[in-house]
Amino acid sequence: MASRRHHRTALAVTATLLTLTAAVGCGAVDKALDCVRTADAIATSVDNLQQAISTASDDPTQATEALDQIDKELDNLGDTTDNADLGKAVDDLQAGVTNVRDSIEKGDATPDITPVTDAATEIGKVCTP
Repeated sequence: MASRRHHRTALAVTATLLTLTAAVGCGAVDKALDCVRTADAIATSVDNLQQAISTASDDPTQATEALDQIDKELDNLGDTTDNADLGKAVDDLQAGVTNVRDSIEKGDATPDITPVTDAATEIGKVCTP
């Protein structure tokens, strides 16, 4: 259910941004669309992380792969905007990813991923016009 809601939100944001093209200019809209796409990808990666943590005993490498994917999306997000709020949310997400990764490396099969999910939610908010 959350996937559908997330998908509908992304589509609504994309449609809104497309209608703003004439008023704002293509460059700004392209950056905003990139932000929305990346925020969507981060949300998907965080969902994958949540699933991986819940089944860590079956395959502990899935959590590491999900964290790697979040890192990749954060790298992509760096070029989309110079928004200070987004920068803080990205920093918070990176710190959360680092903490989860450290916990996993220390043998914690169920690390607290709340800072990761909170920061990902904030990125979604900042990337929504």
